Amino acid sequence: MASIELGAINKVYPNGFHAVHDLDISVADGEFMVLVGPSGCGKTTALRMVAGLEEITSGTLRIGERDVTTLPARERDIAMVFQNYALYPHMTVGENIGFALSIRKLPKDEIQRRVKEAADVLSLTEWLDRKPAQLSGGQRQRVAMGRAIVREPAVFLMDEPLSNLDAKLRVQMRAEVSRIQRRLGVATMYVTHDQTEAMTMGDRVAVLNAGVLQQCDRPKVLYDSPDNLFVAGFMGSPAMNLYEAAVSADLTLLRLGSQTLALPPAVRAARPALGAYADAKVVVGMRPENLSVAVAGTPEGSMLAVDTELVEALGSEQLLHFKLDARRIHASGVDEEREVGEAAAGIGVARIEPDGQIGHGERVRLAVRPELMHFFDPASGLAIRA
Repeated sequence: MASIELGAINKVYPNGFHAVHDLDISVADGEFMVLVGPSGCGKTTALRMVAGLEEITSGTLRIGERDVTTLPARERDIAMVFQNYALYPHMTVGENIGFALSIRKLPKDEIQRRVKEAADVLSLTEWLDRKPAQLSGGQRQRVAMGRAIVREPAVFLMDEPLSNLDAKLRVQMRAEVSRIQRRLGVATMYVTHDQTEAMTMGDRVAVLNAGVLQQCDRPKVLYDSPDNLFVAGFMGSPAMNLYEAAVSADLTLLRLGSQTLALPPAVRAARPALGAYADAKVVVGMRPENLSVAVAGTPEGSMLAVDTELVEALGSEQLLHFKLDARRIHASGVDEEREVGEAAAGIGVARIEPDGQIGHGERVRLAVRPELMHFFDPASGLAIRA
């Protein structure tokens, strides 16, 4: 087995487009690393450079002890699982799984042994004699993984392998892929645009935007302590509510539009850097699950009055879409009014209890947990912490 080391990797295309900027990522032996970001952020390009399918413009790539920066794909000892299954329809499941070994002219008994072992891991033993057309989407994806597993590679690379599956099957296969990877203990790089997939599967998650690594850490750290506005707005579903706000001169109040929230001493003590923003603007972030319908006894300085736009009943919870008279900030740090027009300005989401009837246009008071609010510099987009 082996690790993967990307050292200041760059990809610049002949037309001058800089797709990946100085990417530094280390994937330990046996680790499951997820690359996540919006479409066009450079995550698939990065994966293809590791695979040898894209030439590296500059930087160093190591797999295990070897520098493979300029080596062709066939000499890198990697196995890749693609978005499309690319199965041979005329071959059985067993023949598809063992095809790469047949090309390498391995002994027949060795091929059978490896195919059987892969089928056992993937729960495909009873399907070995079936053709791909007789399988479900999830089973076909497992066959594609089996074809990678039998090669016994140093590392696995997976490019959005679940994106063609329906929503229910994707949830099932997330757990299946994670289970298989942990059983095999092979360093894995997994690309997805789905942040829920990234959060649930990765030992660590690398968030990319416009070819630049924004933050790389454990999923909970990304969620609880985002380094900047982009990570804050991208990680989480529904997304974090981000608003322009103003800190009072004495650092005790936070103004959002026409309303104010108290900034308790504990909040200021936990974020001493906030002291530099006295009588200045900040961006404040509130996770939907940290907002709730206020009850009797909620302190006045811990509530926001909002107008209900929409309520989505999801059985175990409700998503309350509300309008607040404060300027909402886009995850990239761009004013959302310029992004999607005046109609979307100020719209936020709260994850609330399933009971209780709230109608469209109803005025509601939401309780805010100030100790769980996030603060960002409006110019740089960086988190305001210590």
